[in-house]
Amino acid sequence: MVDKKYIRNFSIIAHIDHGKSTLADRLLEMTGALSQREMREQFLDKMDLEREKGITIKLQPVRMKYRLDLSTNPQPSGHARPCRTGFSSVDVATTTSFSDKTTSASPESRPAHQAIADKSSMDYELNLIDTPGHVDFSYEVSRSLAAVEGAILLVDATQGIQAQTLANLYLAIEQNLVIIPVINKIDLPAAEVEKTKGEIVKLLGYSSEEIICISAKTGKGVTEILDRIIKVVPAPAGEESKPLRALIFDSNYDKYRGVVAYIRVFDGVIHQGEKIKLLATGAVSEALEVGFFDPNYHKSRELQAGEIGYVVTNFHEVSECRVGDTLTLEKEAQKIIPLKGYTEVKPMVFAGVFPKEGDAFENLREAMGRLKLNDAALVYEPEQSQALGYGFRCGFLGLLHLEIFQERLRREFNLDLIVTVPSVAYKIYRRNGDEPEVIRSPQQLPSGAEIDHIEEPWIRLDIITPKNYLGAVMKLAQEKRGVYRNTEYLDETRVILHYEMPLSMILTDFYDKLKSLTSGYGSINYEMLDYRRAEVVRLDIMVADHIVEPLATIVYRDEAFKRGKEIVTTLKESLPREMFVIKLQAVIGGQIIAAERISALRKDVTAKLYGGDVTRKRKLLEKQRQGKKKMMALGRGQVDIPSEVFVKLLKH
Repeated sequence: MVDKKYIRNFSIIAHIDHGKSTLADRLLEMTGALSQREMREQFLDKMDLEREKGITIKLQPVRMKYRLDLSTNPQPSGHARPCRTGFSSVDVATTTSFSDKTTSASPESRPAHQAIADKSSMDYELNLIDTPGHVDFSYEVSRSLAAVEGAILLVDATQGIQAQTLANLYLAIEQNLVIIPVINKIDLPAAEVEKTKGEIVKLLGYSSEEIICISAKTGKGVTEILDRIIKVVPAPAGEESKPLRALIFDSNYDKYRGVVAYIRVFDGVIHQGEKIKLLATGAVSEALEVGFFDPNYHKSRELQAGEIGYVVTNFHEVSECRVGDTLTLEKEAQKIIPLKGYTEVKPMVFAGVFPKEGDAFENLREAMGRLKLNDAALVYEPEQSQALGYGFRCGFLGLLHLEIFQERLRREFNLDLIVTVPSVAYKIYRRNGDEPEVIRSPQQLPSGAEIDHIEEPWIRLDIITPKNYLGAVMKLAQEKRGVYRNTEYLDETRVILHYEMPLSMILTDFYDKLKSLTSGYGSINYEMLDYRRAEVVRLDIMVADHIVEPLATIVYRDEAFKRGKEIVTTLKESLPREMFVIKLQAVIGGQIIAAERISALRKDVTAKLYGGDVTRKRKLLEKQRQGKKKMMALGRGQVDIPSEVFVKLLKH
């Protein structure tokens, strides 16, 4: 059992692409958690999707060992000397590897040079939780921060402080965490270290000497971070003698052993084989296995107060094990007060998800449950569509969250899906009712005669941009119905614009346009404000005289024609031609506001006609026209819209 004063729990927080995963790689390498042979880039990013996109999607915990040299640092609170200072093969060979399970070995079982070193050294247990940087996965960040005592605030020297840097910093401050400011990528030619230092000093009030400058890629300065963690991050509180209280901050599903809960133990001790209980759900089971991450699952005898690890719960129902629940021992359940847990996530974007094949619905239901366990921000409920059959209305934190969700269902569960056009949640006030009705899809919108008024969600939007692009960014925000509030200056070259804006305005192309206008330097962060009155209508799309429900959307009345024209034009360019004319129409309440036509493929019915009067040719062509007309009347003129077209319209 490790003394709690030698345990440090911390996270890495930063804007996307500021180098969190690379820094985690260097920390793993320098602490001996991984050898050079085992090492690969983005090691903690377990999913292929994360590697392909170059972003972290899921938080990932890992335990590392760090050796304090007592001969030069007699006090545990002093600076630590790293296990090694470089990346040579000699260093790897002489470092105690956590993955080699040497932490519990006796001095006699270790090499002679290690046994001697043990007499004048002390091992620290460092628990790192790597976090995503994109705004759509901020819920992952908030959960990880609730399980630690300190946070490394990583800032790219070439980009400076960005919107998500500030958002994640505020989350850390709310948890009263110790902040360690670090500037990364100082080795790049475009690095502006002194400028970035000035931004951090202005933001946090730190002196420039307290800011650590590193290159996570080369390893320069990284050992200083380990020293600082030991020195300033407090040891975890809690007592082993108290009843067990552990916070579930994440989970995963093993088809052979059930739900694997990722926990931070605040009080007590948990051993393998003990009966456990979850306080929120009341579910009871047995701890089949307990352990920690090294970075893979590493079975251990127990987890004590202050430690981060996992419990194989043997729960097979997803609903029994919830993120944010308090895990305790069944025999002690009546003695404890549940931990605070997490604020319930509020989805921002809603879309319908339907299997292409009707018999795949049960597979989709099971897959949704598995993903829900691994993605606590996902919200869903069953939905039925006349055109698409049975599916789910899903809530997401943003479009990237939706895209990742769709891709995971395809890759991990081999599901072919139709995803409807995303929308936000509206409040409908009927003429004959007092309480508002919340709708999450255009299909739920009642007829205009029943509606008194509609309200839509608004957000507080922060845009960080270089001053050179200020005019273009403000014009974009105005086009998106943004209401300007004020401007803050980060430094002489960059500003923060504060706007209030309808959430629906940033769902599709806002971020892409911002990046284009600012040459990639612009960034955003947003949070919910309230609901406000909106002049919106339901826009239906008809293909071959049939309403295509997945293409229905809610739009502003003054933008309905433009949006309808864009959709039917895109369909005309995307849909394959048929043997009959395809009519494309944008409709509001039975009124056609925009239309296009896809001309019919013409089968050469006169190919075998040789010579003769021209009337013979005309008779064949007329017979063809009548046949097409009859086919349309019999309902055989329905058009199958490929999933690629839905995706194209979504991105458009």
